[in-house]
Amino acid sequence: DVQLQASGGGLVQAGGSLRLSCAVSGITFDDYAIGWFRQAPGKEREGVSCISSTNTYYADSVKGRFTISSDNAKNTVYLQMNSLKPEDTAVYYCAASTVEGGLLAGLYNFWGQGTQVTVSS
Repeated sequence: DVQLQASGGGLVQAGGSLRLSCAVSGITFDDYAIGWFRQAPGKEREGVSCISSTNTYYADSVKGRFTISSDNAKNTVYLQMNSLKPEDTAVYYCAASTVEGGLLAGLYNFWGQGTQVTVSS
């Protein structure tokens, strides 16, 4: 049974930092790309960042502020978010893809529940 468990969200002031974690089980971790997506109220889900065994991708809106990393021993992917802005407020989801899908949500096979990130101004 494939499971992705996102955690680490919370309330932070603008300029602050949070680290999200995505614990993955039920798949061979190295065979999948893991992505982070977010959805704000009234907006479409958008890709934030993803990581595979060979590549990392970032949305332009988070480049230079967010860093994605993985700990293969723990089957966990992290999203370090620095210099947070109010527009980063959203529910953040992690997902797994069997292909190098980049930030295309439709190519992700498995999704976890979201974790809320709220950035106050």
